[in-house]
Amino acid sequence: MSDSDKPIGSPCVSLCALDEDDVCVGCQRSADEIRRWGLMDNDERRQVLRQCAERARASGQLI
Repeated sequence: MSDSDKPIGSPCVSLCALDEDDVCVGCQRSADEIRRWGLMDNDERRQVLRQCAERARASGQLI
């Protein structure tokens, strides 16, 4: 199995709490994205990670 075939790991940082929009304050994934993570392929996971970064920037957690 090459590195590109290995599943992308979860972005969980063990700071699990959903905000009023059902987005985790630790990893910035939505509750639905957290539930479905194990079923996603790497392309879907990359898309979620991009959305997490966008959410973090929008909330001021990332510059």
